[in-house]
Amino acid sequence: MKKGVLAVCDPEAVYVYNLMEYIHSRKGEEFEVQAFTGAESLCAYGREREIEMLLIADSVMCDSVKDLNIRKIMILSEGEQIHELSEYPAVYKYQPADDLVGEVMDCYARIQDKPAASLFKQPVEVIGIYSPVKRTGRTSFALTLGQLLAGSKAVLYLNLEDYAGFEGLMGKPFSSDISDLMYFSGRGKGNLICKLGGIVQNINNLDYVPPAFSPFDLRSVKCSEWLNLIDELCVYSSYAVVILDLGEQVDNLPEILARCGKIYMPVREDSIAVTKIGQYEKVMLAREHEDVLGRTKKIKLPFHSSFGKKENYVEQLVWSELGDYVRKLIREEGL
Repeated sequence: MKKGVLAVCDPEAVYVYNLMEYIHSRKGEEFEVQAFTGAESLCAYGREREIEMLLIADSVMCDSVKDLNIRKIMILSEGEQIHELSEYPAVYKYQPADDLVGEVMDCYARIQDKPAASLFKQPVEVIGIYSPVKRTGRTSFALTLGQLLAGSKAVLYLNLEDYAGFEGLMGKPFSSDISDLMYFSGRGKGNLICKLGGIVQNINNLDYVPPAFSPFDLRSVKCSEWLNLIDELCVYSSYAVVILDLGEQVDNLPEILARCGKIYMPVREDSIAVTKIGQYEKVMLAREHEDVLGRTKKIKLPFHSSFGKKENYVEQLVWSELGDYVRKLIREEGL
């Protein structure tokens, strides 16, 4: 799928290079990045190719740049106090790269229509991970699978459970989460994929949207809204794989599972777990979702205990017994 051009123009060559490298590292990024250190080279490029988004230092901005056919311009400000009277919105250039790109994508999302879908875009693999049994290691499995697949392709992980605990797990607070993304989607104004780009975080090459802080926000999202998000990702995003880590409270869970090409169900073998799975299967048959059961693979995960420092738990999963199990699964399943 052809990507729009995000141009960065700033006289500090090292800054421009580092920002370009960071954006290129985001596997699900929707832009091709072009870097410039002066207005002359920028204008020469802009007269030949359309630029979707331009980040430019205030000191470089000039009439020649304004005359170019650029859909959105943002000023890279060197002062934390953004000049509100500027003709263009501004972003503080020396903040962390993920925060800067988040602001840029959020700004772009509000004015940009949906990109054209590509006829040559590869199909997106939607993988659902769900179990009616608790304490099966479902989320650890999902994060391990996501990280290992992200070593060779663009993968997005979405956690749709009530209390995911990601601020503690990742060791940092999140200014936006999936509730903000779904609120934006519900308003129906702007580009959902670019809004996603402003919220997404990354760990060990795996992109993820921070889960909802409040379970009540999550429960208010309708099934049709989740399906719309999945469809948008499949048609317009650059991701090759979307992993859905599903909890009980997702609206119309069977319909979400029916949208998944593969479903993995971590299980246990004690009597209570077996009876819960049996009841779940009867419910799915009663709801006429034999197709979901047919695409579901039950897996019994190896035991793994906490290891190393808590703040490195997610990264260390790939080197645990669980990591070895998932590598074998990936080979066997051809993922």
